[in-house]
Parts: sequence; C-alpha cells; structure tokens
Amino acid sequence: MSTTTPRTEPTAPAAPATDAAGGSGRGAGVRRVRGLARANATLMTRNRLTLLYAVVLPVLPLVLLLTGPRGDVAVGAATVVTALMMTLLFPVYYNLLSQFVTRRDELVLKRLRTGETRDAEILVALALPGLVVAVTVSLVTVVVALALGAPAPVNPVLYAGAVLLGALMSVALAYWTAAWTRNAEAAQMTSLPVILLLVVGQVAVGFPDSVQRWTDWTPGAALTALVRIGWFGLDDGSTTPSLDLAATWSVGLQPVLVLGLWTAVGLDLARRSLRWEPQR
Repeated sequence: MSTTTPRTEPTAPAAPATDAAGGSGRGAGVRRVRGLARANATLMTRNRLTLLYAVVLPVLPLVLLLTGPRGDVAVGAATVVTALMMTLLFPVYYNLLSQFVTRRDELVLKRLRTGETRDAEILVALALPGLVVAVTVSLVTVVVALALGAPAPVNPVLYAGAVLLGALMSVALAYWTAAWTRNAEAAQMTSLPVILLLVVGQVAVGFPDSVQRWTDWTPGAALTALVRIGWFGLDDGSTTPSLDLAATWSVGLQPVLVLGLWTAVGLDLARRSLRWEPQR
C-alpha cells in the first residue's frame, strides 16, 4: 500500500504565538476552510454536468411519489431510500472523488500545502459543498414526502443518523478511492466497487435470507434498513409498518454499527494511503 507524501514545509513566516495557543489560529483555520469551500462550490456550480449530478439527479426519485399511489408505504420507503442513495453517491462520493483527483493532477493541492493551510482544512473544504447538498436534499425529501402523503418519520433521529453517517462514510470512501485513482477519467472505473456496495444493499431487501445474511453487512443495506426502520417503522423486508418508536432503537442498532464500522475503516484506509501528488 502506498504511503502518504511527506508534507512540504511552509514558506510563509512563522505563525504568531496566539496561533499556537489556539487563540486566533482556530478562527484563521475556519476562515481558510470557508474560503476554500466557497471556491469549491463555485467551481461545482460552473460545471453544468457536475451540477446536474450534484443537484438534479438526487431529487429525481421524488417524482415516484407523484406517480405512485398516494400514501403507499412501500413506494414511499423505496423513494426515500433511492433519493438518499443518489445524494450520497453523486454530490458527496463521486463529486468529491473527481474533484480531489483533478486538483491533485493540476498540483493545486501541492501548492495549497506549501502555505498556511493544513491538510485537514483542505480535506474538509473539499467535502463541505457535497455535504451541504446532501443535508439540503434530505430536508427537501422530508418536506416533499410529507406533502405528498407519506407518513411522518417514526424516529426522525435514526433518519438523520442515516444521512449524517452515510455522508461521512461516503467522504471517507471517496478519499480512500482517490488514493488508488490515477486520474479523473479513471474515477469512472475505480468508483464502481463502492457504487456496487451501495446499490446491492438497496436491492437486497428482496433477496433470500441466505444471501441477506451477507448483504446486511454492506453500507447500502445498512442505509436502507435505517431509512425503513427510522422513517416507516418497517422491519426486515416487510411492507407493513410494525415498529413503534421504542422498537426502532433496538432494531436500528445493527445498521448503525455497520455504518460506523465502514466509516472507521474508510477513514483509516484514507489516512494511511492518501496521495497528495500525481502518480508518475
């Protein structure tokens, strides 16, 4: 496995003592992250294809609520799960992967690291636009679904947990994938394993029990289960709500742990293998 490229020493003057003590340094770091995130968001909106992937595709599944039977729990669950998957795959995972690889190839990241900007600030700033889109689309999904007859979430905390944990996991997997992606064009191929892990878990609801025992450990299955449990009170592959608020906590523990495990593994792999300069 590749090792992390050594950090180039800053050429700027030494920071004042207040930065080292964490006084003005934290505020400066926040300003740097905010400025970089704003620049990344601007670049995303200027690219029509990226904007289509990031904003339009995630909300398209909501059309199913307009065409399907009003108030149908099965249709509502499938629609919300699909919208969440599209949100995590495109504005968070794939957009972040392609942006990081492109800026690495253009030596933008290398130049940023020679200044005052810390590695963590660069990584957070790159991920922020996609995370904001993911949270916004998830909130829009709630409003639209309720307006079109879907039931109110049984356990809103579990649904919010699915969004936040899924977004953090997607960021971790994007940076890990970037470690072995040579260029932006190659991202179309290197992203396929992660996309498969998310998609196969979503459709695994209809698989036999012998297959589901394995697919339950995929991030897609965990996300699907959390949405079905937390919002609709659905257990396993049922189409009839059977879980009350208290029951959702115990049933939802396993998918939460699965998502947490995938997030921890992704962050560790990204930390140990991330490349900051192009592969020659």
